[in-house]
Amino acid sequence: MKNLVIAEKPSVAKDIARILGCKGKKEGYLEGNDYIVTWAIGHLVTLWEPEDYDMKYKVWSMKTLPILPEEMKLKPIPNTYKQFAILKKLLGDANVGTVICATDAGREGELIFRYIYQLCNCQKPVKRLWISSLTDEAIREGLKNLKDGKAYDSLYYSAKCRSESDWLVGMNATRAYTMKYRDLLTIGRVQTPTLALLVNREKEIRNFVPKDYWELKCDFGGYQAIWFDPKTKETKIEDPNMGVQLKEKVEGKEGKVAEIETKKVVKKPPLLYDLTELQREANKRYGYRAEQTLNIAQALYEKRKAITYPRTDSRYLSRDMIKSLERKLQNLKDGKYEEYCSYLLSLEKLPVTKRIVDDSKVSDHHAIIPTDKKVDIEKFSVEEKNIFHLIAIRFFAVFYPDYIYHSATVITEVEREVFKTTGQQVIQLGWRVLEQEEEKEPNIPPVKKGQKVAVHGAKLEKKQTQPPKPYNESMLLSAMENAGKFVEDEEIKEQLKESGIGTPATRAAIIERLIQVGYVVREGKNLIPTEKGMKLIDLVPQALSSPELTGQWEKALNQIAQGKMDPEQFMEKIRNFIVFLVRDANERQTAVTFSRKKKPRGTEEKEKDVIPSIGLCPSCGQGKVMEGEKNFYCDRYKEGCTFRLFKEDKLMARYKKKMTKTVAKQLITKGEALVKGMVSPNSGKKFDGTIQLKRLDSGYWGWAFVFSNPKLADKKEEGE
Repeated sequence: MKNLVIAEKPSVAKDIARILGCKGKKEGYLEGNDYIVTWAIGHLVTLWEPEDYDMKYKVWSMKTLPILPEEMKLKPIPNTYKQFAILKKLLGDANVGTVICATDAGREGELIFRYIYQLCNCQKPVKRLWISSLTDEAIREGLKNLKDGKAYDSLYYSAKCRSESDWLVGMNATRAYTMKYRDLLTIGRVQTPTLALLVNREKEIRNFVPKDYWELKCDFGGYQAIWFDPKTKETKIEDPNMGVQLKEKVEGKEGKVAEIETKKVVKKPPLLYDLTELQREANKRYGYRAEQTLNIAQALYEKRKAITYPRTDSRYLSRDMIKSLERKLQNLKDGKYEEYCSYLLSLEKLPVTKRIVDDSKVSDHHAIIPTDKKVDIEKFSVEEKNIFHLIAIRFFAVFYPDYIYHSATVITEVEREVFKTTGQQVIQLGWRVLEQEEEKEPNIPPVKKGQKVAVHGAKLEKKQTQPPKPYNESMLLSAMENAGKFVEDEEIKEQLKESGIGTPATRAAIIERLIQVGYVVREGKNLIPTEKGMKLIDLVPQALSSPELTGQWEKALNQIAQGKMDPEQFMEKIRNFIVFLVRDANERQTAVTFSRKKKPRGTEEKEKDVIPSIGLCPSCGQGKVMEGEKNFYCDRYKEGCTFRLFKEDKLMARYKKKMTKTVAKQLITKGEALVKGMVSPNSGKKFDGTIQLKRLDSGYWGWAFVFSNPKLADKKEEGE
């Protein structure tokens, strides 16, 4: 009997196969004496669409809402069906005894495997490979210490509830608000509260009324100082006449240093990176988008084997990693990091503190750090070098001494008016030698208490209060991670402190999704909500746009993952929430309207009730061929008719074309169609080809060339 290993991606599968000695290349998998290694391509399985449950849902109508299936069902994703079929065959192979789940060690990775396993009706025992890096050593160690798959049941239930609840909210709320306001309005559990953050900030900016104020600054020769009110500590002067009087009062006069307050400030090294902190820093340093940083980090993890698992929310290491820390430093000693590594390795003992190692703050994965593998950084792309540099420098910094400086406030008195100067003096640069930043404060003035000073000049500066800054990606990621500050409930605030809006792995995709659907645009580095996005937040109930909802859901999902909450109890609350959402959308009275093209006269149902077919089904001769999102299909599919034509089959894609409605209609009604502008994959030349409808050997329907330039296309080629 053989062990079947299922990885999440082909690249990871090849690494595992190499270590297991699986050299036999087969279609969709690699085989050895004891192991078969195959792969998913991300998600191979998805939840049913509403129309899969009942064709009445094909029509978007308030009358069919809410959509609450008794059981959420699964189906293969058409574009990757071939690989799914390979996995299904392998899972059912009598020679396979045990299945090893080797998808990414996290909630989504668990879901990818379990959905495949479930849809294939597999009952074979499962072992779990749980690792945080893809180095050969880490994979070998993980394979020696496989976990029982049942130990991750709670994690799967949490992932399943997340998937199903997001489907229910997205499908029902999107349809309800789209039908109500007659414009496509996509709604999401995580997407909508994120949009609300941007909209609320934009409203603050738009409603902001600037106010003039003045500041009085004096030049005391060796240093500058600013006037302040000793009672309010405020430096702003709202009355310009008062400012002029103060300037005339002190100009050319003599004062004295009334007070010098000095305090020692100790700044600990920053914590290690989790994904969100890495994305923020990369955005500030290099202007990288959150999604871009994630992709670069993923390449450093999978392709380069240079860093540990990047999709983590922890900024700490576990105790069992202490023994490998010096080895990581040794690997990075050569080249540009030699000075830092040599210093740390010269220490009698590496200073490991609770700010670095804390098992209680490591859940699925530890912080992002370099792996044990010795890598050639010069072979990295510029982007990879930049992200790796951030991770390496932060890894060194946590072991460096504190940054220590004296902070001083000098109070200078002139004609009973007080002026303050702030400055600092570095005592120990410590970790700042690695992460140099511009000094924000000048050095401490070289003065003593009681010293007399002359006013060499006084300047009254007119200024204006400034509105809040619009969010850039770094700021938005911080707001999403620390969304708890926007809610009142302390318990939920604490949960949001840990989970925030979304997860480190999904926040970048959420931002990109908001841009994709037209709710947000990029203006330089800033993220600005569009009028459509602004209007959407005005019309949805606060329960849907508030971070509080995400906090409640994340708390429940975490409890499910820990085995502390019944998944059915959670889903029942979600269903009740969906009923509320649909009712609220139906009953809500608002003047909000969206600009859109005029529809033909008639009611919503009159427009939508009749779905035009493109012809009689050539397979069963009774049904009508309808246009779906991804294919053309017979409406008698529930009665067993298998007719379908995919819009994007592989052969069409090869010739740079898609199955259009016009071509499909000609095939159905005439049996053949002329496809213009096909591009030869060999020569790159365009040609017109005639294709004919036919039943394929697989039992499905498709097409084949009947006439074309033989030098440009093969007459024998067929497509589904």
